[in-house]
Amino acid sequence: METVKINDIACNDLPWKIQYHPERCTLCGSCIAACTFDAIGPKMERRRLTFTDSATPEPKTRFVAQPVIGQQNAIKNFCRGCGVCERVCPNNAISSSRNPDSRFNVVYATSTGTGPKRGGRNNLEVQSRTLDTLRVGRISQMTDPSLDAQRHTFDCLAPLGRILPAGTLPLNQTADGKLVQDGQTPPVRWIYPIIIGDMSIGALSWRMWEAVSMAVAYLNEECGLPVRMCSGEGGMPVRLLKSRYLKYMILQIASGHFGWNRIIQAMPHMIEDPAGVLIKIGQGAKPGDGGLLMAAKVAEHIQAIRGVPKADLLSPPNHQGLYSIEESVQKMFLSFNAAFKFRVPVAIKVAASATSVSVFNNLVRDPYNIVGGFFLDGIDGGTGAAHDISLDHTGHPAVSKLRDCYLAAVAQGRQGQIPLWAAGGLGKTGNLAADAFKMMCLGANGVFTGKLILQMAGCLGNDHGRCNACNTGLCPVGITTQQPVLVKRLDPERVAENIVNYFLAMDVELRKLMAPIGNSSLPIGRSDCLVSSDKAVADRLQVQYVC
Repeated sequence: METVKINDIACNDLPWKIQYHPERCTLCGSCIAACTFDAIGPKMERRRLTFTDSATPEPKTRFVAQPVIGQQNAIKNFCRGCGVCERVCPNNAISSSRNPDSRFNVVYATSTGTGPKRGGRNNLEVQSRTLDTLRVGRISQMTDPSLDAQRHTFDCLAPLGRILPAGTLPLNQTADGKLVQDGQTPPVRWIYPIIIGDMSIGALSWRMWEAVSMAVAYLNEECGLPVRMCSGEGGMPVRLLKSRYLKYMILQIASGHFGWNRIIQAMPHMIEDPAGVLIKIGQGAKPGDGGLLMAAKVAEHIQAIRGVPKADLLSPPNHQGLYSIEESVQKMFLSFNAAFKFRVPVAIKVAASATSVSVFNNLVRDPYNIVGGFFLDGIDGGTGAAHDISLDHTGHPAVSKLRDCYLAAVAQGRQGQIPLWAAGGLGKTGNLAADAFKMMCLGANGVFTGKLILQMAGCLGNDHGRCNACNTGLCPVGITTQQPVLVKRLDPERVAENIVNYFLAMDVELRKLMAPIGNSSLPIGRSDCLVSSDKAVADRLQVQYVC
């Protein structure tokens, strides 16, 4: 038997430990087959057996080799704590538990020469969220009574596109007593105030992407909710580009420009315009670090859509050749909006940072009315691959920066001209309607979410370090993988049904929050409706403090 070396990696060095009960195990192998990380495997253990073979007790001892299920003590195959083994075990014989004594960061760095990577969000100790300190404190009574959430008609639409002030509208002529437009106005789409955020078909499995697309189409066609989804970087299938469902999609162009050759080639064959174009300058998770799609996830269909070989696909930190706000925005607008004859609104997505308000001020003062939306992404979001150091220690919360941008527009009398959209951990507690409502009261026209959509599909990860292996292409439930065997674990129709049901429930909840304050339209900028139990938050966001 091989001697265990003191300096070898042991399970006590890893973030998760396998708890195994051999007396319950029937060695069916279900757990080993289900574990996509090869974190467990069959082993032999030497057991001492005490017995007697006479009529009177005469203890004898012998040793036997017993097959068991054991944890792999290797950095390459460390347990992610996803719990799939426990789910498939028919005898409740195996589970994973968090290891409070983990030395994982040190062991990983010294073994590989690089820092650990993962998918998912911030995994530092979860603190109370700013949004959780806010409550809807203004309840309309007597002079401005509350509305009936069940019977009243509510206008739950948000703009995507530049809104011109009344005095600048090109309506200076009349004909037959009617105003006639004598100039060009920016394109505007009125959509549901919650967008499914950008997650590319390379980051997600084809079944997951298909499920989200089906859910969006059903919500629009059957439920009357004008929900939109963003493609993420990497393009989309040609058959979708040429279909009538393209009108529900926002096409993203990021710094890698992946997939846009196919999009451009499909333009002459498009029967519908997309809902919009989103130019990603930066994202909230790992801001300033660009994007990364690991080679393990660049399957053949991804290679075809993106026009790339099988390799790690890195998006640069910034758009090459775009080094000033004015130049870059004009260049991008002219390039990507002119392609659609100026019928499609163009928005930009930036990471929340200390400079967000400066960027927003430059855009809102633009005399050419170029940008049709300002998407602000906070630190607490993200679904893709990144180094732990970037996910945990870079970025900025979205709430205060959203408030700063809105108040900056108010100070100039330009609020609402560039729609503000915000994200970053919204729906983290499972209640997206409440988070969206509070963000709107602070100045957002709408919000976008991505990670919560994965939770609806059955994602096993969380913000406490469980699973978060989106970057490996080994997703145990088939959401963020391109391996056919793993993708088959996902039922796209069931996922689509889950997403539809959540949005329908959320729509009811949103109206339940609008009714008490007496609003029949979205409460954009109505900070008077909010109160905070945290004095620092109340002062920072300029809302009423209560105790």
